[in-house]
Amino acid sequence: MGQSEEEDCFPTQLIDGKGEFNVEGLDTFVKKTKLSDSGLSYAVVAIMGPQSSGKSTLLNHLFKTSFREMDAFAGRSQTTKGIWMAKCVGIEPFTLVMDLEGTDGRERGEDDTTFEKQSALFALAVADIVLINMWCHDIGREQAANKPLLKTVFQVMLRLFSPRKTTLLFVIRDKTKTPMDLLEPVLREDIQKIWDLVRKPEAHKNTPLSEFFNVEVVALSSYEDKEKVFKQEVAELRQRFFHSISPGGLAGDRRGVVPASGFSFSSQEIWKVIKENRDLDLPAHKVMVATVRCEEIANEKLHHLATDESWLELQKAAEDGLVPGFGRKLSSILEKYISEYDAEAIYFDEGVRKEKRLQLKSKALDVRVPPYLDHVGHLRSNALESFKIRLEQSLNQGKGFANAVRDAQQSCLLVFDKACEDAAVKQATWNASKVREKLSRDIHSHASSAQTARLSELTANYEKRLTQALSEPVESLFEAGGKETWPSIRTLLKRETEAAVTDFLDVVTGFELDHATIDDMVQNLKDYSRSIVEKKAREEAAKILIRMKDRFSTVFSHDKDSMPRVWTGKEDIRAITKDARAEALSLLSVMAAIRLDERPDKIESTLFSSLMDGTVSNTSSHNRRLGAFTDPLASSSWEKVPPKDVLLTPVQCKSLWRQFKSETEYTVTQAISAQEAHKRNNNWLPPAWAIVLMFVLGFNELMMLLKNPLYLLGLFVAFLLCKALWVQLDVPREFQHGALAGVLSITSKFLPTVMNLLRKLAEEAQGKTTQGVPEYSASQSYRHQSHSHSIPESVSSNISSLADDDAEYSSPALVQRRSTSNVRETEISEM
Repeated sequence: MGQSEEEDCFPTQLIDGKGEFNVEGLDTFVKKTKLSDSGLSYAVVAIMGPQSSGKSTLLNHLFKTSFREMDAFAGRSQTTKGIWMAKCVGIEPFTLVMDLEGTDGRERGEDDTTFEKQSALFALAVADIVLINMWCHDIGREQAANKPLLKTVFQVMLRLFSPRKTTLLFVIRDKTKTPMDLLEPVLREDIQKIWDLVRKPEAHKNTPLSEFFNVEVVALSSYEDKEKVFKQEVAELRQRFFHSISPGGLAGDRRGVVPASGFSFSSQEIWKVIKENRDLDLPAHKVMVATVRCEEIANEKLHHLATDESWLELQKAAEDGLVPGFGRKLSSILEKYISEYDAEAIYFDEGVRKEKRLQLKSKALDVRVPPYLDHVGHLRSNALESFKIRLEQSLNQGKGFANAVRDAQQSCLLVFDKACEDAAVKQATWNASKVREKLSRDIHSHASSAQTARLSELTANYEKRLTQALSEPVESLFEAGGKETWPSIRTLLKRETEAAVTDFLDVVTGFELDHATIDDMVQNLKDYSRSIVEKKAREEAAKILIRMKDRFSTVFSHDKDSMPRVWTGKEDIRAITKDARAEALSLLSVMAAIRLDERPDKIESTLFSSLMDGTVSNTSSHNRRLGAFTDPLASSSWEKVPPKDVLLTPVQCKSLWRQFKSETEYTVTQAISAQEAHKRNNNWLPPAWAIVLMFVLGFNELMMLLKNPLYLLGLFVAFLLCKALWVQLDVPREFQHGALAGVLSITSKFLPTVMNLLRKLAEEAQGKTTQGVPEYSASQSYRHQSHSHSIPESVSSNISSLADDDAEYSSPALVQRRSTSNVRETEISEM
């Protein structure tokens, strides 16, 4: 054969003469011939026959192979050792031919038939068509060379568990002139006898030969004598191998055929079983081959999928964020490799193929679950953010909280469900329900948080409103402190609380809370408003001493018209003090306890009876000696007042009253001192006893004056002069600041005033009335100048200080009256 034909058929020794399987050579053969691409569209032909019977020559002419042929000039010897294989050139479909070592060879000996049987069994297990090469002159002979071969074939065939039906093509070599119509029946009869004589298992004891074999017979002329005819007959026989696997073709039963991609592994396993001298279970072997090959194909696809650039890009994109068309892209990638698996494993056992396909899909999907979960996780995050934004927008538009939550949740879940549908992978049954449940929980959690925050904000606003509405008015009522203080506070508290609760209920309706929760919130709001009043009451109670002193000072120092009192000596300081203390004690009774529940109490009566009536301070020494104790204030609680409402205990009230009295005692003392000083300053007449004594001792002088009219006239003139000096010098005003200051002031003004009077009298006597006013003005100016220069600074300061002391007990009305009096006296002096 030529070099090109050798390259086309790729002859390869599959099993050597020692029975060693050439795995590497077979893999190389499969790759070079591209056998794996054939699927089930291939056929295997094997030839068996006696040694040096022309088997290789027949194959080379029949299938255009290049097996080594025997050199006739070198003598008859073994040419083919072991089992060789090659690709049939030019035959469709792909046909693989095996050239088996010849039987009855002298090299192995007469008794060494082990390899002969093993190779025969291998050929029957692998080949679709088995050529039996035999000589024409052996037909009908009892000791023909073909009978041991046929016996071997039938014996090993029975070792196949559920063997498939194989075509036995008997090639009669070197046919004679005897017609084939006469030879073929004899051959078939011989074949049947051999079959009948072969020991069979009980299950196949009566099984006919046709159950195992399709027997075909063909005769060929002698290659040496009639080469041209031989080649023509071989060419005709070659045509029968075209489309041999089609229905009605030369190949037999194809049910047990192994896909081309599994041929290498299947051949290795079959030979391994044969070598181990075990029965060959072809159906189980077929399943085993399918299992191994389908698993190899699946693993190969998984490896390619793991390194696929499209998948790697999709995986990275899913980790970073949302991937548009994630489900479609991933489905396309998976579909590509699953389809490749289906194409490569289509000819293997269906059960195994489907099982491995499911495993392939499961493993592929297991690796792709994390990116899917990442993608769905991004969808969940986006849906949650969308819910938050929608909820905030709805609330800002004034929609009720519950309606806003429902609308936002429904909208976001619809978007999420649609996105999950787009992300679905058609090869997977992944369910995003758990992620959806988590999204629902997150939405509920955020809604609860937002509701809590909104309600807290709402509550805080209404608490602020109540604080503003109650704090200052309550403080003002406490400062006023009277019998109507607590009723007014209760009225104010009820009004403001009811208004706030009404508005609060209108707003909180949108939250659709249960009645118990709303009732609790309303009660909390009422409790808060009450706590404001209680807190303010406790603050005022802490300042009660200051308030009492302020109240006492206000009542004591002002009259009924709220005008400042002037202590002139006519006021009843005792009564005023008692009234002022009563007002302060009334304020203390108001602040002694919280009275928001309209419960009657005896705090005020107890305080007045104990403190104002002197029960406590005037406890008799007799009772003290006897150890009797009847003080109602010697207690830490008030009668009919709960402890939580007590602001000042009776003991504290008693202590505060004592401190109050001691701190206001000075004010009363000052008022008494001011009253006595006023009396002294306004009493110019001597005592009555002095007047009586003067009248008794001066009776003679008085009678003398009454008897002499000139004395009376002189006394009258002296009276007028004294009166004029009295008015001019304003003696009462000068002595208001003290006797010493009055004497000094009058002494300094006395001489200028006398000179002024004398000058005025002289002018009137001379009739110079027109010049009187300027001169008077000059004298008045001189008087003021002399007054300002004559009084020392120390005296002036003394006078000022006295004036300041006196001003403490003067009222604005009194000052005004004095100013008016001075003006009038000045006018009288000018007249």
